Amino acid sequence: MNKKEKRLFFRTFIPSLIIFVTIFTLLFTAIRILNLNPGGEDAHILAGELELDYLVDEDSPFFEAFAKDDRVNVLLLGVNGNLTDTIMLVSFNMEHPHVDIISVPRDTYYKREGYNSQAEKKLNAAYKGNPVNTAKAVSEILLGIPINYYAIVEYEGIKTIVDSMGGVPMDIPFRMKYDDPYDTPPLHIDIPEGHQVLNGEQSVQFLRFRHANKDSGFKSYPEGDMGRVKAQQQFMVNAFKQCLGFDLPKIATTVYDNLTSDMKLKTMLYFAGKASGITSEDIRTYTLPVDTDPKPPYYVYPNVGKIEEVLMEIYTIEEENSEIEETIE
Repeated sequence: MNKKEKRLFFRTFIPSLIIFVTIFTLLFTAIRILNLNPGGEDAHILAGELELDYLVDEDSPFFEAFAKDDRVNVLLLGVNGNLTDTIMLVSFNMEHPHVDIISVPRDTYYKREGYNSQAEKKLNAAYKGNPVNTAKAVSEILLGIPINYYAIVEYEGIKTIVDSMGGVPMDIPFRMKYDDPYDTPPLHIDIPEGHQVLNGEQSVQFLRFRHANKDSGFKSYPEGDMGRVKAQQQFMVNAFKQCLGFDLPKIATTVYDNLTSDMKLKTMLYFAGKASGITSEDIRTYTLPVDTDPKPPYYVYPNVGKIEEVLMEIYTIEEENSEIEETIE
């Protein structure tokens, strides 16, 4: 890839890096809000349903950091029916190009008024066909963090995108085998152990795999859903590195054609200018700090103290960079 092609990549594909990340982790969703006006007329509250004072809580210890306009936060959801398979929040630092990704386990405990069954107390049940529901929940869990955009891609779109980039190399730790004939359509996962390049169909299977069928004799992630989260994060990083060696403008077009988003093209182009020069080394991944319950229904409870530590690390990166630059000078 020559210099001209690289410049074209950073000006057409990276702007939608947040959405790109979405696709390669089955997360799709990113909500627009807050006092952010990157695209002029595009900066408006999603469907009028979210209030600024809800998303940026003045009582939050991070109110001043959240109120800064040099970050855009995107909620990414992998949706299966009325449930979310995967939930991530991507924070793009526009002043010092950098991407931070927080994976939120689908089994995170989240109590909602009027929903009292065990299943309804899990975060993945909040969706109900509307990303705003999950946005409110994730914002609350992450101490009032603002959410700015959303993007949605279906499983067929993921297949198309992965195939367009020649697949994604992965080290599969064990044979992933699972069958659910009652899913719509029926879900059949069978990926052999070892290093291989996953095609589009296999990538969807990999991203959806949680555990083997009970008493089947096949392995599951030792850490349960937390293991699945880590596997998806690694897939995302590998996918990003893989696409750097292919026809990037073509991949960018494929990505754009296979998603539904409230982020307009001109807004993406605005972010492109801010993201010029970003690489896979500029991506950090985190998992929501939780306390696990080994008993059914296997809730994981947000650890507020450690969540504060994660947010402090993410929202002080630009300050650290500035200090480093001053030292060098």
